[in-house]
Amino acid sequence: MKVVVVGGGIAGLSAAHRLVESNHPGLEVILLEASDRLGGTIRTVEHEGCMLELGPDSFLSSKPWLTQLAERLGVEDQIITTNHIHRRAQVVYRGKLHRLPEGFLVMAPTRVWPMLTTSLFSFTGKIRCALELFLPRKSGSKDESLGSFVRRRFGREILSRVVQPLIGGIYAGNPDTLSLRATMPRFLEMEEKYGSVIRGMLAQRNTTVNTKKKSTSGSGARYGELVSFNKGMETIIQALSSSLPPDITHTKSLVVRINHESQKWKLILGDGRYFQADAIILALPSPKAATLFRDIDKSLHRELSDIPHSSSAVMNLVYHRSDVPHPLDCFGFVVPSAEKRKITACTFSSVKFPNRAPQELVLMRVFIGQDLLQDTPQVDDKKILDEVRKELKILLDIKVCPIHSVLTLYPDAMPQYLINHLDRIERIDLLLENYPNLALAGNAYRGVGLPDCVYSGEKAADRILANKARLEL
Repeated sequence: MKVVVVGGGIAGLSAAHRLVESNHPGLEVILLEASDRLGGTIRTVEHEGCMLELGPDSFLSSKPWLTQLAERLGVEDQIITTNHIHRRAQVVYRGKLHRLPEGFLVMAPTRVWPMLTTSLFSFTGKIRCALELFLPRKSGSKDESLGSFVRRRFGREILSRVVQPLIGGIYAGNPDTLSLRATMPRFLEMEEKYGSVIRGMLAQRNTTVNTKKKSTSGSGARYGELVSFNKGMETIIQALSSSLPPDITHTKSLVVRINHESQKWKLILGDGRYFQADAIILALPSPKAATLFRDIDKSLHRELSDIPHSSSAVMNLVYHRSDVPHPLDCFGFVVPSAEKRKITACTFSSVKFPNRAPQELVLMRVFIGQDLLQDTPQVDDKKILDEVRKELKILLDIKVCPIHSVLTLYPDAMPQYLINHLDRIERIDLLLENYPNLALAGNAYRGVGLPDCVYSGEKAADRILANKARLEL
């Protein structure tokens, strides 16, 4: 049986690894990647002692699939946690940085005094947030937007000043269009189980307070659960690549068309080459996967095409520590859309993880807003850097030019899990029943994080292996 995996990002690599790892006799695996390198958005580069992450810089250890993969690949000893000090975030409000209250995680406070004394929220905003403890559960099972949920439980102020920028950093989308059930189901489960998100957060806090994770320490994201690799996220890509037989991976191999006849697949490449396959795994962004099905299955083409994607861009900046007046006593800051700024967030990478920059240097990652990207249809690195410098001068009082900068663009890289997204995924699963020798993988379906991508790749491989076993009976 010959299986072709299309896409050499972490989902495709995980699928190929799972197939090879299964050690099934007679199984031949080929991996095709359109670009000149494997890894997709994961890329780590070094510059004068600084470790620049051009894509994702971390992953959640609470989702076990990437950690388990690292263990099987023998690189689990290279996993590191965030620094234990400064596990907090700041928020821009009225052009100034405000500390997010200690214990405020994503959308809910878990500590009373920091919430009472913060300058980030008004008195009425704090009262409205506290009322969440006494609000009734929502009845019915209809999907709800993340924004609607937060307004209903906590009020508009919490949404606009904190939740929107935090969620925007994760999903690069608008909370009012994103599905709660598809993006943050744990908060829905807290409401259903405890009748209150705050009570649910407190219950979780009490169960983890004596563990090493301490996932509720600090503020902002679940910093206690965020991990990376000592030498950068590309560690996992290198480990995956090395685990595969060298002759099965083909870069610069763009698949432009597929044919399906008599339960066999033919993949035609842009350079005229083609591959025959008994089964295929498409580990591609859903719009790209959709184009391959335009002439094969109109319904599948439509469902895959209708998952929208947004673009993202990140700029790595290196400064002399003496040129940064900010005390760097947090992991960074987020910028609400109501602030109308050109950037959406900034991570202090050299504070967040150890060994990311020499002591005399500061490494930052600035996330570019959609408005700035739309203003520059022909990407001009210098223009974007100039705009970023203006923002950092206002927010961090940095007056000098960075000693090094790298802008990385990811067009249409972030799928948007709109309301009723999971209903669409169910319809896609039903359509796939017509193609037992086809599987889909990637971040467009059941999770955007790196562990989710690993899981999707492995489940896609398991689907193909199960079909192989069925045919052999």
